[in-house]
Amino acid sequence: MSAPYIPCLDLNSYINGSAAEKKKFSDDLGYAFTNSGFVTITNHGVSQELIDKLYKNIKACFSLPLETKRKYEKIELAGQRGYTSAGKETAKGAKTADLKEFWQIGQEVTDGDPIKALYPDNEILTEVADFNAVTQEIYRSLEHNGKFLLRAIATYLGLSTDYFDQHVHNGNSILRGLHYFPIENPEEIPDDAVRAGAHEDINLITLLIGASADGLEVLTRQNEWLPIKAEHTDIVVNVGDMLQRLTNNKLRSTTHRVVNPPKEEMKNSRFSVPFFLKVKSFQYFLLPN
Repeated sequence: MSAPYIPCLDLNSYINGSAAEKKKFSDDLGYAFTNSGFVTITNHGVSQELIDKLYKNIKACFSLPLETKRKYEKIELAGQRGYTSAGKETAKGAKTADLKEFWQIGQEVTDGDPIKALYPDNEILTEVADFNAVTQEIYRSLEHNGKFLLRAIATYLGLSTDYFDQHVHNGNSILRGLHYFPIENPEEIPDDAVRAGAHEDINLITLLIGASADGLEVLTRQNEWLPIKAEHTDIVVNVGDMLQRLTNNKLRSTTHRVVNPPKEEMKNSRFSVPFFLKVKSFQYFLLPN
């Protein structure tokens, strides 16, 4: 069931392919987003070397002492930039906070766009030499891929190919480095404590690159949890609430979660890096009828 339900698509066939290949990619992506809301993407142009550098730096960040990380925790920003410690994020409807900590990086506006005044500055992590440069490179790479995916979706929806471009240029997108921290005594945590409770994303689309372990599951139309299997080099892409709303529920923002591993593996960390592609702050737009 998993292969047809969560298809694997070749992004290069859309970026550099023939007209027929572009149409097939667009149709396949639209079909997947209409049904499961999820795909995995290969040949996206992000090198394995860069992915490895990303995870090396993410691990180094979260390996810092808690008092060091908390220097970058800005309560007034509600986690939109910098570090957010454990126990701060709880899935909608859940009573127990997720078993995670995270670091968020936002848009760097460099072209004079006045939207810059509405975005807080990123926190600059000084203790890990390459962290800021590598995460910015990943941010730009995933933003670039996201624009091509939205172009394919625009074609599927019968819109001009570049319809979404202006709305996501300098958008309020977020790169999130996630650490699902080790639990030394799993028997002592609440029964309902999980790495990430069941939820939907609020943005247009999410691009998740190279998660370090299994655990991501999607809720199918049959109300069954299906594990997402992807290679470390793949990007997992899913629809968010905003795109579902803009398409009048044609495209599906699907419920997903990150489950705990077997108790004997709870002592191991899990890392992942999703990119939440969004429009500009305070901007809302409607698709033409």
